[in-house]
Amino acid sequence: MFGMSLELSVLPSGYIQTNAFLLQDRERGEAILIDAPHFVWVDVEPLLKESGCKLVALLLTHGHYDHMGDGCRIQGMGVPTYGHKDDEPLYSNPARMLPYAYPPDIKLDPVPINHWVDDGDTIELLGHKIEVRHVPGHCPGNILFYFPELKSAFVGDALFAGSIGRYDLPGGDFTVLEKSIRERIYTLPDDVEVMPGHGPSTLVGDEKETNPHVRP
Repeated sequence: MFGMSLELSVLPSGYIQTNAFLLQDRERGEAILIDAPHFVWVDVEPLLKESGCKLVALLLTHGHYDHMGDGCRIQGMGVPTYGHKDDEPLYSNPARMLPYAYPPDIKLDPVPINHWVDDGDTIELLGHKIEVRHVPGHCPGNILFYFPELKSAFVGDALFAGSIGRYDLPGGDFTVLEKSIRERIYTLPDDVEVMPGHGPSTLVGDEKETNPHVRP
């Protein structure tokens, strides 16, 4: 159990084991998916069948290929998809990522976004208010989805346990990323669990205290 009536499944998938997060509410019969790495639908579909939940939204933290590989397939099923406008060039033309994708012959399909969201927006899904925070620096359109009632923030590749996202890719900038982490992540309560795009979860307070790359 994740909290209240929600169940959380962490589903590392794709060529570089990118985390996808499936949140299901059996009472409501609804589910949402945060990020969609390649092949994740193979894991998501049986979980939805077992729970009887319908996927009602796909939330994308950013437009890098490893987070959206199954996005076209899922969005094509009629699932409303959310993302940030600053990554629109990546969503509409993912082939531009081929020079730094793995493997080099990876299949990348455009992901149409139904709902563009920005810093300060609030989405209501599964009976919860979800706060959107813009955390660029890893790439222009990286956003986090913060569930205040669940004390959880899904941050994409902005911050990891003991580390931070790459900033040497096109559109990356360490100064911007550092500012984003300080102003958009470290300002969350210390007991909020940070759910990153790769690796294990961590706590905001732990990262403020021990992360060697960005200090409060």
